[in-house]
Amino acid sequence: MKTNTDELLVFVTVIDSGSMTAAAEALQQTVSGVSRTLTRLEKKLDATLVRRTTRRLQLTDEGELFLTRARAILAAMDDAEEAISRRRERPAGRLRVDAASPFMLHCVVPHVKAFATLYPEISLELTSNERIVDLLEQRVDIAIRIGALRDSTLHARTLGSSRLRVLASPAYLAEHGEPRDVDELARARLIGFTAPESLNDWPLRDGRGAAFATIRPAVSASSGETIRQLVIDGGGIACLADFMTAADVAAGRLRTILDDALEDVRQPISAVYYQSESLAARTRAFLDFLSSKLTL
Repeated sequence: MKTNTDELLVFVTVIDSGSMTAAAEALQQTVSGVSRTLTRLEKKLDATLVRRTTRRLQLTDEGELFLTRARAILAAMDDAEEAISRRRERPAGRLRVDAASPFMLHCVVPHVKAFATLYPEISLELTSNERIVDLLEQRVDIAIRIGALRDSTLHARTLGSSRLRVLASPAYLAEHGEPRDVDELARARLIGFTAPESLNDWPLRDGRGAAFATIRPAVSASSGETIRQLVIDGGGIACLADFMTAADVAAGRLRTILDDALEDVRQPISAVYYQSESLAARTRAFLDFLSSKLTL
């Protein structure tokens, strides 16, 4: 008896999700149903693909080999479906987009409804990761990356750049006072990033002529959105990009400080993706649309 694509999809999703429960949720199936499908696949292949323990799933050597082939088969099916859609000149199919949560919330989510109206046959899947993801491993079509790009075989498209500013809430400044220079800033309650450490180098000139001030955060977080919420709540001072804070400044929820000492440093924002004929239509449709909406 031959395997089928539903079994391949269950197998790949279990591995990508890391557990039967997460896979069942992603596939909108029951955990028992996912488990039965995986067992049936192993029975057809007469091989153990995954070792199951109470704590984790581990691929066998056979599972590693089969996973590579399964991914290729599923990708080929997506390519075939998209090729037919392109003949109708209507982008269609699943498009997986990943971005850090601040960019996703402030720059993508507000435009999803309009995109869906323009391209009703494209099914968007949005994920948020604060760190760089492997596009193939996570089955991501487009990843939005903020900051300088590393050397890569990926195609990239520049979407713009966003200036960094030092900000605090009016309530925090009323209670603690506004720092007049970098030395006074060092004595304030600062909020920074857990990683990478370079994000805690703020673009501020000090009295000794240095262009960046390395801060020691009293509170650290992995997500810029978490930091933004902490600052709005009066928890301290942070350095964040305009794309996530410009609306807060305009509404009076946040105030920029130390503007005279601020260097004009802008974070580049890029979309990266693997180019393939079948992905080109929906990838291009999304990137053209998003570029038209962004005011970076």
